[in-house]
Amino acid sequence: MAIDVGDICRWILDTGLAGDGEQALLNGTAERLRAAGVPLTRANMVCDTLHPILEGHAFRWRSGEDETAVIAYGRDHDPDSWANSPFNHLEQSGAPMLLRLLSPATDSEFSYLAELRAEGQTGYLATIVRFGGTGGDGIGVGGMECVYVSWITDHPDGFGEAEVAAVLAIMPSLGLAMRAASLSGIAHTIARTYLGRDVARQVMSGRIVRGVAEKRDAVLWFSDLRDWTRISGSLPPDQVIPFLNDHVEPVVAAIHAEGGEVLKFMGDGILAVFPADDRHAAAERALAAAAAARQGLGDLARMREGADLPSTGLYLALHVGSVFYGNVGGPDRLDFTVVGPAVNEVARIAAMCRSVDRSLLLSQAFVDALDGADQQVASVGRFALRGVEVVQHLYTPDA
Repeated sequence: MAIDVGDICRWILDTGLAGDGEQALLNGTAERLRAAGVPLTRANMVCDTLHPILEGHAFRWRSGEDETAVIAYGRDHDPDSWANSPFNHLEQSGAPMLLRLLSPATDSEFSYLAELRAEGQTGYLATIVRFGGTGGDGIGVGGMECVYVSWITDHPDGFGEAEVAAVLAIMPSLGLAMRAASLSGIAHTIARTYLGRDVARQVMSGRIVRGVAEKRDAVLWFSDLRDWTRISGSLPPDQVIPFLNDHVEPVVAAIHAEGGEVLKFMGDGILAVFPADDRHAAAERALAAAAAARQGLGDLARMREGADLPSTGLYLALHVGSVFYGNVGGPDRLDFTVVGPAVNEVARIAAMCRSVDRSLLLSQAFVDALDGADQQVASVGRFALRGVEVVQHLYTPDA
């Protein structure tokens, strides 16, 4: 007898439209199939993503278990394991499904099926929904070409014909809802990766109108690498970007750990902000990030020295001021960034690090914000900075 899955398909579409995530979709679908008469004990879903580190996510459901597991897998996953998997068989063969009643004969076909049989499972159904087409500009989304779902049972006879038909009937709806959920996650990942965490939240919430700006108080961070021009010119071309990434990573980690936001990478330069509703607290967080960044670069230098590789340190300026935070650019190409005199000032202060041979310079405004802190500072002098009207009194931490 056929199993009616109309209500299940409607639930899948309603849940997808409500914006629920992949795990909720898998859980609800598996539970409803089981209630309809499909003797499911387990379900697993795999879909690729677009992420700088991860290749995809795997979701799992187990009958009778409240806890679920989401597994993120990277590009360093075992290629042999994937090559010998039912999902890879579907990808390579172009088949819509793979159905097996588990037996000693299936053990040698796929090692995963042998594991399932050893755990008391009897039937296995692998399904795939392939995604076709790209956007109007001909650009797709990374490697997200399909979603795989496996369905597992411990019924003595495995899956019957009606049960297989029921699963196949819900797959287009499930694939569509999963694609929508995954694309939403990918959009947020891309925004965070290329814009930063706070800017991504603002852009994804709708702040994309040119000219809309917000005035904020902020601690401004401007840093670049010591001797970068000389080092980059001496490195083989294929080592320039890895060198830069190795040295930027501990700096970005230190900024984020203290609540800062990286707004822009400019070659080896970094512009970051620490929101300064409380200027004193923000200044202390920025100093803590500076110490952590220098420690991280020191650790990196020792590691690279052991491998006979070059390394370098950091020039850094810290300043406090009011900035305008918003969209700048052309009608269809915008940059969400900070502008204002304080931004120019912190860049000019950073440029002074080389002239006065100091790795860290603090503006008068920053030192004022530190008032009452334990940090002791020493005057470096008063300087007229290019493009800055007021002479700047600069300081450095007193060792």
